[in-house]
Amino acid sequence: MGLLVTIAFFFAAPQWTIQTSGTIARLRGVSVVNARVAWASGADSTVLRTTDGGTSWKKLTVTSDKLDFRDIDAFDERTAYILSIGNGPRSRIYKTTDGGATWTLQFRNDDPRAFYDSMSFWDRDHGIVIGDSIDGQFCVLMTENGGREWKRVPAGALPPALENEGAFAASGTNIAVFGKTHAWIGTGAARTARVLRTTDRGRTWTVADTPLNAGPAAGIFSIAFRDPKHGVIVGGDYTKENEAVDNLAVTNDGGVTWRLVKGLSGYRSAVAYVPDSLALVAVGPSGVDYSTDDGRTWTKSEIRNPQSAIQNSQSEFPLGFDTLSFAPVKTRRATGGSGAVGWAAGANGNIARVILLPQ
Repeated sequence: MGLLVTIAFFFAAPQWTIQTSGTIARLRGVSVVNARVAWASGADSTVLRTTDGGTSWKKLTVTSDKLDFRDIDAFDERTAYILSIGNGPRSRIYKTTDGGATWTLQFRNDDPRAFYDSMSFWDRDHGIVIGDSIDGQFCVLMTENGGREWKRVPAGALPPALENEGAFAASGTNIAVFGKTHAWIGTGAARTARVLRTTDRGRTWTVADTPLNAGPAAGIFSIAFRDPKHGVIVGGDYTKENEAVDNLAVTNDGGVTWRLVKGLSGYRSAVAYVPDSLALVAVGPSGVDYSTDDGRTWTKSEIRNPQSAIQNSQSEFPLGFDTLSFAPVKTRRATGGSGAVGWAAGANGNIARVILLPQ
């Protein structure tokens, strides 16, 4: 299972458990179903699944082609979608309904200029995918039938894209959805980092400028909402992992306006709300930060990798990740209430689990 690493946190007695994934591939996607079941994906066609809380991870075979699976979205221990990235036919969507024993290719990109980055789902049937812009137009795909058909949103329904504007394929978390109709997409790589938003499940879209640092390697890398009004965006410049310059902003009006907040300790590629709370966790290759007050203030978590002692006899080093995901869990406390379980994953097959219990 791994060594338990206890840190000061915002729930009672939280513990990160550094687990053995069985791979050295960089893991960019993770999707948590419950305390037992989670899925992860990454480079070298890597797809992993655990059904025992991470005690063991099973590597699943999707295709003989060598692909980079940057995003995964799971609904239970049998059903999951995965997205691979790259120009032309390297951008694909696969789905399994039998726990990864077999996979159906649902979408293969046939445009050599198109590059798809991440996806999200309102429910098992309704999903959305974002790609980089082409000729000033965003590439957004949607399905209404469980992925049997993926249709591109008409250009007339979307605002024009800025030059070079797209979405970073860093963690599979630059799309946030809420309820049955709301979605937000964070963009980057252009002169301004912006947020696309829809309140009618993709039929119409508007766009808002944000104050995040922007540029060819900078912008919004992750977006999360806890309700239709309150959300957060994180990012930075991925070539400067230890710098945190204008890389965090919050909204309380559904993404119409965004306000800069200080507090992250470096570039962050993923952010997620702890279910049913005001707590947030943000991760990046250089470390982990958390907030207990809806993103207003942040604290850095010094998670140490005990395996680093093998690689470096002088000292351990802080552990960072590329992506994370949470799911609610019921507690057995006499006071009742809900907790949460989460996994974070990143380079060298690093994967860790956290259990958060209410105080």
